[in-house]
Amino acid sequence: RFYWDLIMLLLMVGNLIILPVGITFFKDENTPPWIVFNVLSDTFFLADLVLNFRTGIVVEDNTEIILDPHTIKMKYLKSWFLVDFISSIPVDYIFLIVDLETQVDSDVYKTARALRIVRFTKILSLLRLLRLSRLIRSIHQWEEIFHMTYDLASAVVRIFNLIGMMLLLCHWDGCLQFLVPMLQDFPEDCWVSVNRMVNDSWGKQYSHALFKAMSHMLCIGYGQQAPEGMTDVWLTMLSIIVGATCYAMFIGHATALIQSLDSSRRQYQEKYKQVEQYMSFHKLPGDTRQRIHEYYEHRYQGKM
Repeated sequence: RFYWDLIMLLLMVGNLIILPVGITFFKDENTPPWIVFNVLSDTFFLADLVLNFRTGIVVEDNTEIILDPHTIKMKYLKSWFLVDFISSIPVDYIFLIVDLETQVDSDVYKTARALRIVRFTKILSLLRLLRLSRLIRSIHQWEEIFHMTYDLASAVVRIFNLIGMMLLLCHWDGCLQFLVPMLQDFPEDCWVSVNRMVNDSWGKQYSHALFKAMSHMLCIGYGQQAPEGMTDVWLTMLSIIVGATCYAMFIGHATALIQSLDSSRRQYQEKYKQVEQYMSFHKLPGDTRQRIHEYYEHRYQGKM
């Protein structure tokens, strides 16, 4: 199960990075590598869904492990089953079946309705980004496995997780900046048309979209130009709100981590302040206060 979780963790990270890029920037998603990657991912996630019904649960604040299949099933159904099931819907199996059936009549794809259906299925693929919830759970499990009780190791892991999550949100926002104009057939006032990048390579499109997203999220500007169309305006507002929230969370977490790194010294200072207030309230002589102070310094060495 440990090695299976490691494989699933790597697969989840790959999915969360590759899927938005593939859905947004690649018009032809029927290439063999893309189909193999997605079908393989769907198969693994469906297998993981089944395995979760057969994996023991560790009871919180206890050493007891629940191994009863019925209890495991009920707990999983009440907790994460729905999110895992939606994120594991095998969309690419459906794509393959549709492709095989429509090879006979290729004119179907030429109609406007079929194009809308294809675009809708591309949006459906984004459901698999719900696997982010599994990634967060996996990180918590790994912290428990390695017993991240040491202050410095725990702080490094948490900071790394936070930076990784912020970069992932920037990546998703960059893809969204391009996906929305693409679904609208690139209107003239959208940033892609203004910069004449409709027919450029996906690398250039992604780089500009990511730069635009990071400019919004870090609140340092609008990218190369201010938003013109209403869609760009709303996307910019969404990016700024998400970015400001991430920035506030990062500052809060970083402050808490810096304080927790030296929690023993802080506890000593709080305790000694109580002692000082006690001595001041009882009006103890100066030499007695000095002796008590020296005792505390010698006894605790500045740490509780």
